[in-house]
Amino acid sequence: MSINKQSDIAANLQIGPTDLGMVRLYIEAEGLQLPLDFDPEEADEIAEELRIAAEAARAMTDGGKKGKRR
Repeated sequence: MSINKQSDIAANLQIGPTDLGMVRLYIEAEGLQLPLDFDPEEADEIAEELRIAAEAARAMTDGGKKGKRR
């Protein structure tokens, strides 16, 4: 499946710190439980990638208007 292909799969996402000082993304969907642990620096990089992707998606949907939040 590519990143631009829609899916009917629903999933739950939980994000939080572990007791070992890691950041965990916990994904649960259709019988799948996937804990993904990252050190804090990796988590910062992922957060930055999410922010950049959100900006790009926002630009596609609102004509690039800055500061428009929903």
